[in-house]
Amino acid sequence: MSKTLDSTSAMLANSSPAVALTKKKPYPFWLGGVAATIAASVTHPLDLTKVRMQATGDKGMIQSLRKTVRTAGVRGLFDGITGTWLRQMSYSLCRFWAYDESKKITGAGPHAPAWKLALSGSMAGGIAGLVGNPGEIIMVRLQGDFAKPPEKRLNYKNAIDGLYRMVREEGWSSLGRGLGPNVFRAVLMNASQLASYDFFKAELLKTGYFEDNIGVHVTASFGAGTVATTVCSPADVIKSRIMSASGKEGSSTLQVIRTSFRNEGAMFMFRGWLPAWMRLQPTTILIFVTLEQLRNLVDWTREWRGDA
Repeated sequence: MSKTLDSTSAMLANSSPAVALTKKKPYPFWLGGVAATIAASVTHPLDLTKVRMQATGDKGMIQSLRKTVRTAGVRGLFDGITGTWLRQMSYSLCRFWAYDESKKITGAGPHAPAWKLALSGSMAGGIAGLVGNPGEIIMVRLQGDFAKPPEKRLNYKNAIDGLYRMVREEGWSSLGRGLGPNVFRAVLMNASQLASYDFFKAELLKTGYFEDNIGVHVTASFGAGTVATTVCSPADVIKSRIMSASGKEGSSTLQVIRTSFRNEGAMFMFRGWLPAWMRLQPTTILIFVTLEQLRNLVDWTREWRGDA
């Protein structure tokens, strides 16, 4: 009997270091923001085109791209890039951090049902939409400015100048412009994009035909990007139209919806869907593939340093 107990104790003692090693430390909270910033920088021209189609009524993606190049040159395709960086390092950084924290609250583990993942994503979206609203406004205004007539342009030098001037000229309340639609869109985006990525990834791995590698990451990202584009399009259009207006042109959410519906019909809610999909699809793939690689890099660094 004593020999059995001794052998069991020895086995547990030998296995405890291995068990400890399998429990990874949390990843740095800013990884998601960095991954999103890299991805958004690559796909910025398509995002710029999407916003200008939504805000100014340009009829087609190619037409809008040509108009940008004709009026501002190729460099014009990267108008407002500082606004994109500000937005990603506020909104996206917050949403990835909040999503991980929300999953702890909802108990959404690796094989959680879709509703738990969606609930976690919704919670994260609400927090990130609130925190990232100023950056969202500046990004939309910088991207849409050159599509306006010269007399209506805001002419912000960069994202920081835009924030300073917006507060000085329109008051602190301007930082909350479009907050409702933006938070609503953020909830939809995170419930659809983050949750569906985790869901698709888990389902693919369940089949036994896939390993946790870049192929699974790309496939799951593709599904997540398509779901997110369709779900978020109505809120995205309304948000862009509200935020692109200056204080003098400001309209309430209901006024924007009524005017747009009266002039363009119900399909106005999906205006810019194609460039939005073409922008969000590679962005989603780049975000998650980059995020997974950054996590691998963190794991490798920790293993190399011996503090995994």
